[in-house]
Amino acid sequence: MVIGLLTLASIPSVTGVAFGVSEQRKSNQRKEDARRMVKFNMDAQCSGETDDDRDVHGRRVVVRNEKVRTETSQEGTCKLTIPEQVYLDDPNPTKRLHPAFTSLAFYIEYPELEETKHLDRGLGLPTYVQANPPLLNWIYADKDTYELKYGNRTQSVEHLVGPWDWTEDEKTILLEGKNAFVAVEEEEGEWALYFDRDGDDLARVLEEQDMLDNAFVPVSLVRRVAEEPPAPKPAEGQGQSQASSQK
Repeated sequence: MVIGLLTLASIPSVTGVAFGVSEQRKSNQRKEDARRMVKFNMDAQCSGETDDDRDVHGRRVVVRNEKVRTETSQEGTCKLTIPEQVYLDDPNPTKRLHPAFTSLAFYIEYPELEETKHLDRGLGLPTYVQANPPLLNWIYADKDTYELKYGNRTQSVEHLVGPWDWTEDEKTILLEGKNAFVAVEEEEGEWALYFDRDGDDLARVLEEQDMLDNAFVPVSLVRRVAEEPPAPKPAEGQGQSQASSQK
């Protein structure tokens, strides 16, 4: 009987401790989520000392709404326009070869479709792709070519959308737990970003795209905390435009 009474008396204490632990976990998770959602730019960092390394080092991740690739076949040479590509370019927009928007990214849970929830790919990497009106898309690696691209959920869901993460010091960007990014010079002075998922320096995918002779540089993507873009002024008689990222 005494043991039973002691057990009953301890229930409120145990419940209180459990509630306190639960609330602390929620508080810690909120703090973690807030840290993950701090907006940042990404800069390329190279460890080599070649001319290509020096050319790529310090470039910033940008998004372009299209690129033009030259391809040669027996029928001749043609130019293909490929949309929504992630590049490395000068941090100063006025010095860029082509118009591009500086990526401004953060981490948030990727909104899986019902049929892809079992993949549990964790954190996605949305980025602003324009400022006015503000628009968000997801950065992903193409499942076939490993090129880094961006798009809405419909465009990205079948590709490598995550998990994105950072190293313990919160400075270096990771995809699928790997710091395995490569800059490829697709045209002179134009460095596109790829994900070396197979660990073969992109040998397979570059051969499939007839680009084995193109210059390439392994890079780390370093996180630089940045200011959020200012909210656009609504047009007269209209409400403020809203960002879109998941449809």
